[in-house]
Amino acid sequence: MTPEEQHARIELRAWQLRMQRKPSRLNNFARRVQVRLNAFLPEKVHQAITGAIKQMVRGVLFGSQHTTGRPLAEAPFAAREAEVRARIRDYRTMATAEGAVTGAGGFLLGLADFPLLIGLKIKLLFDIAALYGHDVKEFPERLYLLHVFQLAFSSQHARNETYRRLATWDAYRHTLPADVHAFDWRTFQQEYRDYIDLAKMAQLVPVIGAAVGAVANYKLIELLGETAMNCYRMRHFAAADDALLPPPPQAPPLPA
Repeated sequence: MTPEEQHARIELRAWQLRMQRKPSRLNNFARRVQVRLNAFLPEKVHQAITGAIKQMVRGVLFGSQHTTGRPLAEAPFAAREAEVRARIRDYRTMATAEGAVTGAGGFLLGLADFPLLIGLKIKLLFDIAALYGHDVKEFPERLYLLHVFQLAFSSQHARNETYRRLATWDAYRHTLPADVHAFDWRTFQQEYRDYIDLAKMAQLVPVIGAAVGAVANYKLIELLGETAMNCYRMRHFAAADDALLPPPPQAPPLPA
């Protein structure tokens, strides 16, 4: 194992412990408040928001596969990680500038930040997947990206469950629906919306909107990049560990 892989394993282990942490009292309180707020919204509003986010994400999800390069093959682990970090920096810079511009543009331009930022996030996930050697043209890989997205932007309650699915992906993916419409979009949009509500609402406030938008987008892309890196590290090391296992013993030949 290279020094880079040893360091990555240490970072991965610390991240895994955070993902499996039990919800704190503050998490539980925030969860109850958010559930009550969501209960005040009429069902038609929930359906409209769910449909809008579903179409937005699906559009980017199925469009980005045509603008993403081929999976990076036969590259050392350290080279992959260096490329991924560089790509995260690039998207972080773009998101920061976009957040500052839309935040300074008032209410209507601030609303435009929402779909623009989703597009940057999904495209970043596609690029990271390809750099770790995964083909995003395959439908299960695109569902994996949705779960990574959900893991990054969920409450601790939903994060625990999503992490368990990703940690056992090879087994869990066989239970996934063959149609993306069957994905749980209601939970997806609620968790994402609840996670970023505060930052995005503050971005619409005059005077401070530009600064808030820049900082919020910087942090959101940084969080997504860290989450994606560790999810793909899990898959990399799981495959490497499986390759080191001795082959199963062969049954003795039957007597003639």
